[in-house]
Amino acid sequence: MQKGIIDRFEGDFALIEINGEIHDYPRHLLPADAREGDAVIIEGNRISIDRKATAELRKRIEELMEDVWED
Repeated sequence: MQKGIIDRFEGDFALIEINGEIHDYPRHLLPADAREGDAVIIEGNRISIDRKATAELRKRIEELMEDVWED
């Protein structure tokens, strides 16, 4: 099992960052609702969204953005 974050989509591929390296996976292996920034779990040819980790990442990013824009 590996964990990663969807960096972007290019054509029929999802580029997923795993341990600081970008790996490409056929887009059809991901759930239809997968989007950039989602945390994923990769088990062989099965890729699922880690919804808890994704929510935590998005919250952390929001907090960082608030800190940047505060006067």
